[in-house]
Amino acid sequence: MSYRAPIADIALAMRTAGGLDEAISSGLYGDLDGDTVEAILDEAAKMADGVLAPLNRTGDVDGARYENGAVVTPPGWKDAYRAWREAGWNALTGPEAYGGQGLPLLLGAAVAEMWHSANMAFGLGPLLTAGAIEAVAAHGSQELKDAYLAKLVSGEWTGTMNLTEPQAGSDLSALRTRAERAPDGSYRITGQKIFITYGEHDLTENICHLVLARLPDAPPGVKGISLFLAPKFLPDADGKPTVRNDLRASAIEHKLGIHGSPTCTMIFGDNGGATGFLIGEENRGLNCMFTMMNNARLAVGLEGVGIAERAYQQALAYARERRQGRSVHASGSGMSPIIEHPDVQRMLMTMRGYTQAARAICYMTAAALDRAHRETSPEKRKAAADRGALLTPIAKAFSTDIGMEAASLGVQIHGGMGFIEETGAAQHYRDARIAMIYEGANGIHGIDLVMRKLPLAEGEAVKTVIREIRDAASEAAGRNAPPFGKIGERLSSAADSLDRATDFMLRNLKEHPQQALAGATPYLRLFGLTLGGAALVRSALAATDDDSGRARIATARFFAQSLLPLTGGLELDVVEGGGFTGDAAAALAG
Repeated sequence: MSYRAPIADIALAMRTAGGLDEAISSGLYGDLDGDTVEAILDEAAKMADGVLAPLNRTGDVDGARYENGAVVTPPGWKDAYRAWREAGWNALTGPEAYGGQGLPLLLGAAVAEMWHSANMAFGLGPLLTAGAIEAVAAHGSQELKDAYLAKLVSGEWTGTMNLTEPQAGSDLSALRTRAERAPDGSYRITGQKIFITYGEHDLTENICHLVLARLPDAPPGVKGISLFLAPKFLPDADGKPTVRNDLRASAIEHKLGIHGSPTCTMIFGDNGGATGFLIGEENRGLNCMFTMMNNARLAVGLEGVGIAERAYQQALAYARERRQGRSVHASGSGMSPIIEHPDVQRMLMTMRGYTQAARAICYMTAAALDRAHRETSPEKRKAAADRGALLTPIAKAFSTDIGMEAASLGVQIHGGMGFIEETGAAQHYRDARIAMIYEGANGIHGIDLVMRKLPLAEGEAVKTVIREIRDAASEAAGRNAPPFGKIGERLSSAADSLDRATDFMLRNLKEHPQQALAGATPYLRLFGLTLGGAALVRSALAATDDDSGRARIATARFFAQSLLPLTGGLELDVVEGGGFTGDAAAALAG
């Protein structure tokens, strides 16, 4: 089964979770209006459904190939990228001064979800280019911006992120790649980088590598890292790529999934050093790179949403067609469609609820980041930036966790056919797995949430979110309507669990950090479940009395009554589970 972009669900989440209508009416998004948003979503759906989705299977089966030092992308990839770029999609949120359309990140998130649903391996390339654009725009010199941004914004050139090395993993303090100052003000980079997505390919004439490296006199650890832009080809005075830089891909990885996306080992400096240009200040490269990484973390969360949506669509279609057993309500002879069996319904509703909850969280995050850049007062920009920082690790980790879980449920609904590659259900499962590792493994984001984000504004950012969740619970309880069931009660209970777990974390951050760290992953899950449940409740509260509205209420009710009760156990894990660390150390030592 192919993919059909869920435009109605996406538009609804943009309004109820992303605050689109209020942002438009207040002028936050300039002259953008609802009709334009609708037209952009429609055109994105055509690109996703008609161009990218049909190549998803091709990319998985044929994959990218490494031949004589070059990478050949799967059949159809080059034509698809050309069509995608010429339609202006790469420039959607790019800075207007360099040819971008300057549209909000919220809208960019919505269309990015479609790319990842349609063809996650394809969407990875533009994802990293968007991050490179943001890093250069925020920290690059004017000369660097003038030389590279227009080409990156248009998609004529792509960008990469060169962080990790064989000995380093996620610990960037262990990086060994070196940078030497050159007389002309540039730098010469030598070293090896691994796991570089789209580090080499045949889609564009140039590739701009953003590379972390150390100067000879740099201080140790992360405080001694600088960020450089090293292009595959050095442009001449007219901006035309001419001289091949001293860098290359030495191999591509053979991966569990996303076979169409080339993951490269990059070598810098076979012949004296690759020419690189400093981004920002020396020894402050990590600050610049985090601009790129934060963009990428939200984008990876959207990968989780995209895979979950595609897996759900396929599982739903299969459950309607596949006949096996007889439901208790069956009449006549013959087997029933498996969608009539309660356990299959439970799995499908879990997929549906998780997907819509994660989508809402990602759109909330995008909207907060928009406000951090677009609000008129410094106070409002600061509050929005704190909110975006708080939500980013949840958007990344919760959404990619549920992407994997939804893909797994999709395989289960297919039964034995799900374990057979021809159905495509297994590909979603394989593709989804990397997103939990990308841009920092999900456990790192739990640590980031607890150690760095909860204390923001003396805890006011998280307290504000909890108050908003309680408001949604109160409004749902006040409906006192049978279709809402115990939605308000369950959400209120989850908010209590989140509140108590948050207080525990804030108390223990300094005095008992080991306990806080031990509960970081279940705390993030607790936060994601509660926040996602509140988003579904808001969607239900805005529902009209038609089939679509009744489906929204049913989804929110299922989530509240079947999934939100998990928050109580997660609270106990956070508050009481931290004591395992001493026993675990002893047990694991054996």
